[in-house]
Amino acid sequence: MPSVTPMSSLLQEQQAMTTLLDLLKQEQQHLVAADIDALMAVTTVKSALVNQMAVLASQRHGALGAAGFSAQDSGMDGWIAASGETQATPLWRQVLDMTHQAKELNRVNGMLINKHMSRTQGALNALRPQSHTNNFYGPSGHATSVSPSRGFIVG
Repeated sequence: MPSVTPMSSLLQEQQAMTTLLDLLKQEQQHLVAADIDALMAVTTVKSALVNQMAVLASQRHGALGAAGFSAQDSGMDGWIAASGETQATPLWRQVLDMTHQAKELNRVNGMLINKHMSRTQGALNALRPQSHTNNFYGPSGHATSVSPSRGFIVG
């Protein structure tokens, strides 16, 4: 198996991020259309992809550390400057830009989900029986509660 380099991991992360952006856009379309079945399918694929992306970032961090740089995203700038990889700078910028796009799409999708949840909760509340307590004023002028009662007819 070929060894992982920051560049090889970055290329894989860029491909995964492109796929994630497409999935987030599909998710948004399904949320707008309230297509729950399609939404569930996209969510399953999205979750697996996000896990894969975490593994890729971890591999890149390990490769940065092995190359003598900080084993985190901040180590990319030093590695890029020292690597001589001409495509590294634009690719890293693209991955960062795509990450920001994905965060924004995810934020909007979260708002759509909350909107659906509020509507659903409102519909459920409308279906729940309301208390049939009536407030009346008693002889003392204070409010009293009278619940409707069911009388029995004895015959």
